Amino acid sequence: MKTFISSIAPLLLVIAAAGCQGTGGAPDDHGSGSAIASTTFTGSSELFVEFPPLVQGEESAFAAHLTALKDFTALGSGRVTVVLSGGSAPEERFSVSEPSAAGIFRPVATPETAGERQLAVLVESEALDDRHELGTVTVFSSREEAAEASSSEDSEDAGGEIAFLKEQQWLIDFATAPATKRRLRASLPANGRIRARPEGEARITAPITGRLVTVGDVFPRIGADVARDQVLAAIAPRVTGEADLASLDLQLEKARLHLKEAQHDRNRLEGLLKEGAVPDRRVVEARHEEAEAKAELAAAQSRLAQYEGTQRTSAGEAEGRIEVRSPIAGTLLSVQTAPGAFVEEGNELFYLVDLDRVWLEVRIPEADLGQLEQVAGAAFRVDGRSARIEVGTLEAGQLVAFGGLVDPQSRTVPLIFEVDNDDRHLRIGMFARANVFTGEATEALAIPVSAILDEDGQDVVYIQQGGESFERRTVTLGIRDGDLVEVREGLEPTARVVIRGAYNVRLAASSSDVPAHGHGH
Repeated sequence: MKTFISSIAPLLLVIAAAGCQGTGGAPDDHGSGSAIASTTFTGSSELFVEFPPLVQGEESAFAAHLTALKDFTALGSGRVTVVLSGGSAPEERFSVSEPSAAGIFRPVATPETAGERQLAVLVESEALDDRHELGTVTVFSSREEAAEASSSEDSEDAGGEIAFLKEQQWLIDFATAPATKRRLRASLPANGRIRARPEGEARITAPITGRLVTVGDVFPRIGADVARDQVLAAIAPRVTGEADLASLDLQLEKARLHLKEAQHDRNRLEGLLKEGAVPDRRVVEARHEEAEAKAELAAAQSRLAQYEGTQRTSAGEAEGRIEVRSPIAGTLLSVQTAPGAFVEEGNELFYLVDLDRVWLEVRIPEADLGQLEQVAGAAFRVDGRSARIEVGTLEAGQLVAFGGLVDPQSRTVPLIFEVDNDDRHLRIGMFARANVFTGEATEALAIPVSAILDEDGQDVVYIQQGGESFERRTVTLGIRDGDLVEVREGLEPTARVVIRGAYNVRLAASSSDVPAHGHGH
């Protein structure tokens, strides 16, 4: 758990209470003119609490502002308990079971024992079960003692702080996060697209002219998964005239007769050659003629085989069908025809892609090629998917190729990665915003890019000093790795940075109006 508290006794930050007058036990009721404020964090909640100095036997009203860190919204319900313990005295608890307004709980503590006590705030709700430790606090024996102790302490100088109240934070898209050490990789931003692997896509065309018919119960539909060599449809060939099949039969018969005659001539000449009645040349020519006749017969048989076993209908359409099969396993992305349609030879019928693995093709500008002497992988995002996808490792993908030819139109070179796509979230043709890693990872202080504002050419962030106080910092940036950026100067580790809503804090800083608390404390 992290906390924003001072190091002075009683370990709690003392802030002037101007503009923070309370109800039912306000600081002025104790005559101290000051209030105590503290901000602490657990893994799931933020507590910003304000309360007057604690006096034995006197009511002290707490204003506990609770924020759920999962979405930085106000905690709408629950039970909040102030706990005083230690100091060789019994534990004292003071609870409230509901907020006075969304996010604001007002337990009232009436301590029975004076002295040094440990202060904690417990939060119990359906969403949270947290304990915020606020450290050591003094319970004074009288108001006069509290006032004397308060006047002897140095108040923190609030000059330069920006007030941005919890009520303002809860109304907008707001979030903070600590600056931490991260492993960052230098990268080059580039645009790309998702495309199919050449061996993982197929455009299936009509092998012949004819009428397309359904095979099985259902005609293929877009999105259907098909297996390799699966029959997608069939084509019933259309003959162009009544004599076509007869012509094929005639050609086949002529080829058979030609071969029979050639074989007879070759046998006769080989017999005459043995008797020396003909020269060798005649026998060679006869054998060549026989070979040509065999080839003619084979061609005639092949032409007729397409229609083998068919009979012509009255419309001149052959009843025999030619099957259309898928050459790969994949998903149908396009169906360009319908059952019963007449298709010409070469018309595209189906387009299918193996979506389990796809390519990311990144276009690298010619001017940036010098930065890519070493390609260590890439990370990219596509519209409709918030998660960043990393490639370049054996588990997630691999570098396929880095083109050697500059496109004369775009002046870019393709850099291609193969990407695992088992969940099918990546679709062919998607636009990708990528970062190509150019070197090894280094350890650096980093914050989200969303925290950076450009103010008159300066990189600026806003850090949270307390629950409702912020400070502007000018920073020097370094390596950018996806959504993270290195901060080389201007931030200390664990400084809590506004990562969403920074522009609203900037507006609050430039406003001449002093914000007023809507919770009346």
